Amino acid sequence: MTDRLSGLRESIVTGDEDGALSRVQEALAEGIEPTVIVSQGLAQAMEQVGLLWNKEEIFLPEVVYAADIFQECMQVLEPSLLGKPTDSKLGHFIIGTVSGDLHDLGKNMVAIMLRTAGFTVHDVGKDVSVEAFVEKVKELGKCLLGLSALLTTTMMEQRLVINALQEAGLREQVKVMVGGAPVTPGWAQEIGADGYAVNAHKAVELARRLVTREGGAPR
Repeated sequence: MTDRLSGLRESIVTGDEDGALSRVQEALAEGIEPTVIVSQGLAQAMEQVGLLWNKEEIFLPEVVYAADIFQECMQVLEPSLLGKPTDSKLGHFIIGTVSGDLHDLGKNMVAIMLRTAGFTVHDVGKDVSVEAFVEKVKELGKCLLGLSALLTTTMMEQRLVINALQEAGLREQVKVMVGGAPVTPGWAQEIGADGYAVNAHKAVELARRLVTREGGAPR
């Protein structure tokens, strides 16, 4: 399994589309759990791409191409991920990328993993306004809300959403999770979020804890 996932990661990082898709199919055929392929293969590959980008060892075209390969691999995996629903539904989860931010790779991965875990996911997309998040919470009532920000310039939108929920009298009925490359646990605490997750796997773990804590009752 280790060699297969290592090869998958290398294919994505080096831009080998055919190799990546083949390795995903082979991993499925070998019985490797789809969630493991995502967390230990695809997700780690994109983390490596991000590190290389930050060190200026690769450039924007390579990052974009790696992201495209990632999306194609996820399309192959999605039927397997969603084909094993859990016995119990864990509740409604709204997820979106905040206003001014067009990144959705990580958000999409988290959404798929949450669906697999048993949440009813409402993906509101990217560049989502504060008002749109608030309206969605009004529509659904008690729920979880995931706010993604991939730019330091858009992190403040996470605070604005939480403040708007408070002003609308909705804060007590929603658990708010934040994430994204520049986001930290300290930032989550500062803006009054209920938690922070560094990746899709941790996001699912956190969401499960939030709904089981006090029976999922409002804070």
